[in-house]
Amino acid sequence: MEGSKLEQKDMVKPLRSFRKKKWSKIDRDIAGSLFFVHILCIFAPFHFNWSAFWVAFVLYVITGLFGISISYHRNLAHRSFILPKWLEYLFAYCGVHALQGDPIDWVSTHRCHHRFVDTEKDPHSPIQGFWFSHITWLVNSYVLTKKVCPKYFVDRQKLERNMFMVYMKQGRPENVGDLEKQAFYRFLHKTYFLHLLLLAVLLYAMGGVPFLIWGMGVRIVVVLHITFMVNSVCHIWGKRLWKTNDLSTNNW
Repeated sequence: MEGSKLEQKDMVKPLRSFRKKKWSKIDRDIAGSLFFVHILCIFAPFHFNWSAFWVAFVLYVITGLFGISISYHRNLAHRSFILPKWLEYLFAYCGVHALQGDPIDWVSTHRCHHRFVDTEKDPHSPIQGFWFSHITWLVNSYVLTKKVCPKYFVDRQKLERNMFMVYMKQGRPENVGDLEKQAFYRFLHKTYFLHLLLLAVLLYAMGGVPFLIWGMGVRIVVVLHITFMVNSVCHIWGKRLWKTNDLSTNNW
């Protein structure tokens, strides 16, 4: 067992700063969504009650553990196990409410990450800086597109768009054909934001502002940063049980 820390030799030239980067509409939309849920957290202490807390906790388990960890990650991206189709779809639908993208989008990025882990083609490696791997890769849609969508120049003009679709890339990925051929995942891709909006309305109807802030603000931010830390912290600091070609570590 040995310790690990990202060395200077592992670094590549970091991306240009926020002040100099070109902000696409996708970048602005994603940044706005992230900013909004973080702002909601500021008001959480002033709208605390135990019902709102437990709603947030239950939704954390449903969307973070069952949705992202079990469904998006282990089941869909890695195909580590097979579920009955109804259960696969149910867990995937839970992941939609984590504000990390629809299954097609999330899985395409993660599969690309493992194919090119901790190289310049990795969508979110700390070799381009801690904050890039943690969060700012999400608002670099052109960079992400070049890494995940090899035919982005052709695809860009062909992308279907509507008010409920949330794009993180300028083109279509080529590594999620198994999901794209299923009508359920295409439906989630085309209606992604609508499901988040409906959950927000439901929470507000059930418990007013406290349920909205804790269920859509605090809960989402916690799930987001737990996921982000896997990309950043767990590729910089920690223990390594085996020598591998990537920078991944264990932190527990």
